[in-house]
Amino acid sequence: MQKFFKSWYFKVLCALAVFSVALMIRAAASGSAEVFLSQAVSVVSQPFLDFSSSVTNSVNEFLDRFIHAEENYLRVQELEEELRRANEKLIDYEEKTRENEQLRTFLGLKETNPDYEFEPATVIGRDSTNRFYSFTVDRGSLHGVEKADPVITADGLVGIVWEVGLTYSHVRTILDISVEVGAYDIATRDGGIVTGDLSLSSEGICKLKYLPKESGIANGNLIVTSGIGGVFPKDLPIGRVKSIEIDPSGLSLAAEIDPIADIENISNVTIIKSFNGQSIGFSGSEEAEEGEGE
Repeated sequence: MQKFFKSWYFKVLCALAVFSVALMIRAAASGSAEVFLSQAVSVVSQPFLDFSSSVTNSVNEFLDRFIHAEENYLRVQELEEELRRANEKLIDYEEKTRENEQLRTFLGLKETNPDYEFEPATVIGRDSTNRFYSFTVDRGSLHGVEKADPVITADGLVGIVWEVGLTYSHVRTILDISVEVGAYDIATRDGGIVTGDLSLSSEGICKLKYLPKESGIANGNLIVTSGIGGVFPKDLPIGRVKSIEIDPSGLSLAAEIDPIADIENISNVTIIKSFNGQSIGFSGSEEAEEGEGE
């Protein structure tokens, strides 16, 4: 208690009390006690009025948010619906753009190969453990797709249908060692077999084997399908020569081929369901045996 009387709080209160008494005495002497009391009441009540006003404003703001909550919710829903429609239009635009690109490819191939029957397909799955970048497409026997149908892009040959389901097909690429394609060099007309190579597949490279030892094949030459064996149509682009070496047997040449199609990243392909000269049935060795005699 003694501490309180010695504290500055007590001193301030005493000063205020003295000041208030002095003002009252002066007001009484001057006859303005009513004015003084009015001012005193105003001073004392002002904080309460400010607090009341602040509470009123806060309550009004809360009620305003509550009243307009439904309106704001509906507006958000409207904006989300507009965004959804915009996304649908974008997806539709991209799909139509892809279809137009494929159509141009079809038309170009149809002009030179009217016998081709096409089936556009989309890549829907990849086997991450497969070193040859095999993939699955969304077309199967219900769409007329059969085993051994060639698979291409606008750039060139990708691979071959290896397994067919009702609504899907598994595709093995030209990087796969089980796929063999009769091929020849456009410049020299020398033929051989394009197939995968275990040591090169991770680089996206395949090999052209069994070239004549005296072949004039050169880096950069274009390699296309020969059509021999009836599994692949003739003159589908495969890739370009990257390097040339003598086969370990010493009897022929071999060339590394950089595929024209971006096999690792393709998302859309075209399946050739039929073409003139197409054979019935397929085994991985048939193409090799036929192509080897080219």
